Amino acid sequence: MAQIGKLEAQTEIKSSADKFYGFFKNNIKRLVEMFPQNLKSCEVLGGGGELRTGTVMSWKYDLGTRLEAKVKVQALDEENKSFTFVVTEGDVLKLYNSFKAKLEVSGGLVKWSLEFDKANQNAPNPDPHLDLAIKVSKGLDDYLYNN
Repeated sequence: MAQIGKLEAQTEIKSSADKFYGFFKNNIKRLVEMFPQNLKSCEVLGGGGELRTGTVMSWKYDLGTRLEAKVKVQALDEENKSFTFVVTEGDVLKLYNSFKAKLEVSGGLVKWSLEFDKANQNAPNPDPHLDLAIKVSKGLDDYLYNN
């Protein structure tokens, strides 16, 4: 039986939604420089570094153990300042049959939602992934607000 779950979290931001969304769209690889303790590498495969629908990224990151993932931009909505990312390969798919993350930026808030289908009933919820998303969002907001 499928073990489908969803986790959500949000955080307030001081920087503008346009600036925050624009950083993700145009400079996502710079997050590795900003969060070297967790984000080890990000390679945008094609597209010149800018995110568009269909862009594939290869991530190496650390959540207490070293992990790798290939992530595809499934949807990008300029008007609503949102991205939907789906994991297509990597360590996370050992625990989940499917894994999707959505980032929405609006009205002074950044909202992350994770949708996942556990591979088995013993697979944990992906709380560390959500915690990292919020940590990165807060740190990026501080950087954008002060620069």
